[in-house]
Amino acid sequence: MKPVSLIQFLIEERRAGHINAELSLLIEVVARACKRIGVATGKGALGGVLGEAGTGNIQGEAQKKLDVISNEILLEANAWGGHLAACASEEMEDPQQIPDGYPKGQHLLLFDPLDGSSNIDVNISVGTIFSVLRCPDGVTEPKAEHFLQPGTTQLAAGYVVYGPATVLVLTFGHGTHEFTLDREVGSFVLSRRNIRIPEQATEFAINMSNQRHWQAPMQRYVGELLAGKTGPRGKDFNMRWVASMVADVHRIVTRGGVFYYPLDAKIEKQGGKLRIMYEANPMAFIVEQAGGAATTGRRRIMEIQPTGLHQRVPVFLGSKEEVELATHYHLEADGAMS
Repeated sequence: MKPVSLIQFLIEERRAGHINAELSLLIEVVARACKRIGVATGKGALGGVLGEAGTGNIQGEAQKKLDVISNEILLEANAWGGHLAACASEEMEDPQQIPDGYPKGQHLLLFDPLDGSSNIDVNISVGTIFSVLRCPDGVTEPKAEHFLQPGTTQLAAGYVVYGPATVLVLTFGHGTHEFTLDREVGSFVLSRRNIRIPEQATEFAINMSNQRHWQAPMQRYVGELLAGKTGPRGKDFNMRWVASMVADVHRIVTRGGVFYYPLDAKIEKQGGKLRIMYEANPMAFIVEQAGGAATTGRRRIMEIQPTGLHQRVPVFLGSKEEVELATHYHLEADGAMS
């Protein structure tokens, strides 16, 4: 069977009525920008891109050189295409307007330009996460409030993982699909269509160093996993933790499992660790479209009405049965406390 390129797949989606021409073009531009980011990450020390940039982002986190480079690549690539009204980045406090000299479209793009960048210096997989929303009718200069839409309104979401292979995982709300970059021809090629995450799991990803700070229902749940065959779950679980959300989620999309970043005493005041607009919502959309589940431990992530562009939430996502059980433990504990 002849390989299906990303462009051919987008044509199929347009013919099926799943997307319009403007959204198709937007995804093409994002994919091309991610290929450039992949080249930059691939050069490593030879490209002079490793180490700190000497700056901080809006969250007060130290930026890596590749954080800044990746952000600029995505901003530049999307400035002139005519498919965007504005874009927002995890690395910037406010949305970036499309310059007046360029045509504007009807979409809003949000992105985490280089997720897991703390791992780049040690050559561990990192990635880009993105989400597409529709700009409200009549809005010509979108501000932060126009981006504050629930995840259920997303038109598209995806991530690119820069690892041994460069892989794009994408959804338009009609299944989750994977494309692998053929470096010889420079094109993303469909490698898995309609991905399904197994409902049951034997692998979990969590930062165990935070265990002492977790709430009681999380302590209970992970304690049962660690008890293995002799515990109440009656089977052994393996733990995997890359500390790059893209890499951890891609493992789940590939072979099942769960990813947890629960609320704990250290991050309780900020509401969680991961950003709902740049990380939680797009990953939740991708995982749900592959048959998985995504919650905060208490409610479905994509039903939350965001209140800030850089709002944070707890994240539980992956194989459906495990996410539902962990969520049940939290809701059960809340009920006992009320």
